[in-house]
Amino acid sequence: MLTTLLLSLFAYLAPTVMLHSQVALLTVTPSAALTEPGSNQAVDGPSLFLGALGSCSRPNNEAGVSCTSPSLSPTYNTSVLPSNAPSLDLSAPPTAAPVFIAIALAFSIIFFFSFTAISFRHVIPGKFGEFWDRPMTQRGSAWIGIFGFLVGLASFLIVRMWFGKAVDDFNQGIASQGSGGPALVASTSNAFIMVWVAYAFFGIPVIVSLAKLHVMATK
Repeated sequence: MLTTLLLSLFAYLAPTVMLHSQVALLTVTPSAALTEPGSNQAVDGPSLFLGALGSCSRPNNEAGVSCTSPSLSPTYNTSVLPSNAPSLDLSAPPTAAPVFIAIALAFSIIFFFSFTAISFRHVIPGKFGEFWDRPMTQRGSAWIGIFGFLVGLASFLIVRMWFGKAVDDFNQGIASQGSGGPALVASTSNAFIMVWVAYAFFGIPVIVSLAKLHVMATK
């Protein structure tokens, strides 16, 4: 459960807060794959790293990375891309998406603490231990976990579809220019892999909580 929270928070914040050039939801990197199909030639050029809260960029492979200020309604800085790059296709997802992700993470944090307390309630002394032993408390914890899981997963799926469409449109725009187009290629990046791993871990305590709900309902 702790792994889930750490991976989700990391994937959410990393593109604009830390590891700017290593973790992102969508990347635009130098490549001749679209303008010269079959070419394995190394290309130097601008790179763009997009996240839910903003973007980072560098003008070439050796330059430092600069980032926009994190925001729930970010405006991506695509000024490092050449003028003939279809940069208008690289827009941020609707404001509701990062808001719901933040809500899901908040519920996940609450579920983490409540699930841990319920699991170790037999070693917690006094009334505090009795509180976590109550069926109503366990039901509430389970529903918080289910809500956080479903809202978070749905929000990231929407963001994945949004950026997937952006990647397709951007690459089609580059390919349509032929050999005269900029040597760039867009792709969804590793932050999504981290999210799917996180929710795979998250599913385990949620399933355990659902099983407890079923047992309590049959009593």
